[in-house]
Amino acid sequence: MPPIPGSGLAKGLAVTLRTMTKRSHTAQYPDVQPELPPRSRGVIGLFEENCTVCMLCARECPDWCIYIDSHKETIPAATPGGRERSRNVLDRFAIDFSLCMYCGICIEVCPFDALFWSPEFEYAETDIHELTHERDKLREWMWTVPAPPALDPAAEEPKEIAAARKSVEKAEAAAAAATATPDTPQAPDTPQAPDTPDTPAGGTAR
Repeated sequence: MPPIPGSGLAKGLAVTLRTMTKRSHTAQYPDVQPELPPRSRGVIGLFEENCTVCMLCARECPDWCIYIDSHKETIPAATPGGRERSRNVLDRFAIDFSLCMYCGICIEVCPFDALFWSPEFEYAETDIHELTHERDKLREWMWTVPAPPALDPAAEEPKEIAAARKSVEKAEAAAAAATATPDTPQAPDTPQAPDTPDTPAGGTAR
């Protein structure tokens, strides 16, 4: 059935009339802060202790707005005769939020959970150069990162926790079996009859 001419206009006017009769709600920002969802993409926080300078976030960033500098340090051998090791030490970690498009790829590809989303969005600057946040500033944003949501009760238990739980249960079962099994009792000694002189049948002992 073809649409009735003017039906779209009538629907639009109906929506307008319904809206005109309702009182508008205005949030008086900044006196009233907005209630943001937990997964809001406001700013990126850096947990520096987890960063291994793998450069994966900088390579995967489509805007090339992550700048990382590092150097190598030699770690002495832990045991005599062992080999020395080298590790990367982070010198600079900066994000240019004037280029960032908030895609979240850097957070998703980080294998060590060093980057997190923070819902904070009040970091506007009058100078565009101030939108490049160095690692000290990124570390401050970590205090505004919300706690992770609780796990789904119906979700499968993580493999690490399940393996640890099985090890503990096995050790407890072995300990319980060792304490519940008593020592095997030894058979009592059978008393022996005292030696008697040979008595002939039908006679008396001499």
